[in-house]
Amino acid sequence: MAILDRLTGLRPALALRRAVQLAEAGKAAQAFHLMATAARADIPEAEYRVARCYLEGSGVPPSLSEGARWLRRAADHGNADAQALLAALFVAGLAGQEDDAKGKSSQSLFQQESSQAPDFSMALLFARKAAEAGSATGQAVLGYVLSKGPADLRDLDEAHVWYEKSAAAGCPEGCLGFALSLARRKRPEDRGRIAAEVRRAADAGLPTAMYLLAALTEHGVGVPVDHDAARQLYQLAAERGLASAQLRLGLGLVDGSLAVQDPVAGEAWMRRAALAGNLDAAYRLGERHVKGPQLDYAEAATWYRRAAEAGHQAAARALSSLYLSGNGVAQDAEEGKRWLRAAAKGGNRESQVDLANLVLEGAGKLDDGTDVAGWFEVAALSGDLIAAFNLGLCFNEGVGVGKDQERAAQWMRRAAEGVTQAQYMYARMLQDGRGVPSDLAQARLWFKRAADAGMADAQAALAEMLLNGRGGESSSVPAAHLFKQAAAAGHVGAMFAIGALFEAGQGLSLDHKAAQKWFAAAAERGHAPAQLMLGRYLIKGVAGEHDPVAGRVWLERAAAQGVIEAADELADFALS
Repeated sequence: MAILDRLTGLRPALALRRAVQLAEAGKAAQAFHLMATAARADIPEAEYRVARCYLEGSGVPPSLSEGARWLRRAADHGNADAQALLAALFVAGLAGQEDDAKGKSSQSLFQQESSQAPDFSMALLFARKAAEAGSATGQAVLGYVLSKGPADLRDLDEAHVWYEKSAAAGCPEGCLGFALSLARRKRPEDRGRIAAEVRRAADAGLPTAMYLLAALTEHGVGVPVDHDAARQLYQLAAERGLASAQLRLGLGLVDGSLAVQDPVAGEAWMRRAALAGNLDAAYRLGERHVKGPQLDYAEAATWYRRAAEAGHQAAARALSSLYLSGNGVAQDAEEGKRWLRAAAKGGNRESQVDLANLVLEGAGKLDDGTDVAGWFEVAALSGDLIAAFNLGLCFNEGVGVGKDQERAAQWMRRAAEGVTQAQYMYARMLQDGRGVPSDLAQARLWFKRAADAGMADAQAALAEMLLNGRGGESSSVPAAHLFKQAAAAGHVGAMFAIGALFEAGQGLSLDHKAAQKWFAAAAERGHAPAQLMLGRYLIKGVAGEHDPVAGRVWLERAAAQGVIEAADELADFALS
């Protein structure tokens, strides 16, 4: 081979051929030297191979910048493989980055996540060149840019065409992209084809495809349900480093939803996912240590913090709760509020409501209320009914804005189209004439909507209006039914009302024993008028049970809550 090796120094094409032979024989360093010789002679294939060597660290220290430079040379000289791979680098935000010395293989470009900004315009340029030259990989990258790139570059129909061509050529990324494009069309008849294309990509070793095939198998979409097979697929993807698969496998092993239950192994996979940067995995680990079988608030705080510091809003809210309560960390109200603000400013609705409550309690900063009202207003103006309800509360209570009952009523009316609590609040405003003219008929209608949704306060309020004929005809039987519904949900006032109805025989058959039972239920829950009635019943033996001592105790409890009649009857009782 000595003569051949000397000749390669004179003939670049021969150098390339010899380099390929050396590479196949495992002599990467010698191969790279000859490839570089051919590449300097502007041979596109040699330039492409040199680029791959730099990207993969084969025969030369890895260098992303050198790899991208040689790819650009090969791409500009018309090499379709180089054009496709360069397009992938632009999509991943790596084409203009400095060396990271990680030695990533070019195949991993389709799987890795990058924090760098993609350059979709350059990706489109080179992907289209590669695709039109017949590169199946280029066609897959072009499909990706056209389907996932900026809105001004998107063309889903054209993307579908290129994905289909790539899949037909056997490109794994094309198969996966084609399956996702078919799924986007939401046609039930395509489910089998979707599963088949995902399986082709999974069989080729794409972790993302393995994960998707596992999900299809778990839920029986396009394939029969098979939790055992789904677990094995999740594990294959997890073992290849896909954090989302590690998390799902972990959750499945913890709760046994994937045919096998192994909480220890499950948590280990969840930890791997979290340490790989999956924020949801870190948050769920925190939740597991707060709500799971073995409480460990300190461990929970560690995982919540990991997720929160990377921007996970629910984790920030959970961490805030630990600081405010002193569980797992030293109690620190200011640190708790800081994390709550971070979650709220990130858009977490629950945190925004929590922060609003802190403001109402006088525990927030001066500008917290303004922030809260501003967040709710932006969301409400975009059509978010829950935000409209919360904004109505802000105007009602003066959180971040001046108190304004009219504006409170306006936002409550808007939110009432879909929020049960808003229906109830708006009905109260109509009933009391706050922010709107009093309208008992309309109040009754809005109470009914909230009552039909199962809200106990609304059921009791509507029952009272029906019983007393406010806003419409009096109807005691439906009123009694509503009071019973509210009482079953724990509404103390409704329990008292049922007792009163049994006593009067209004809407219910006259029954003093039943009345006493309901008065007792309300009295034991602190309802002062019920305590008065129970005291009377026991002192007088109205329902057959005569117990003056117990009756006096209930009268004393009612009097302690300011019931004048109870105090008067206690005085009479003392004189008798």
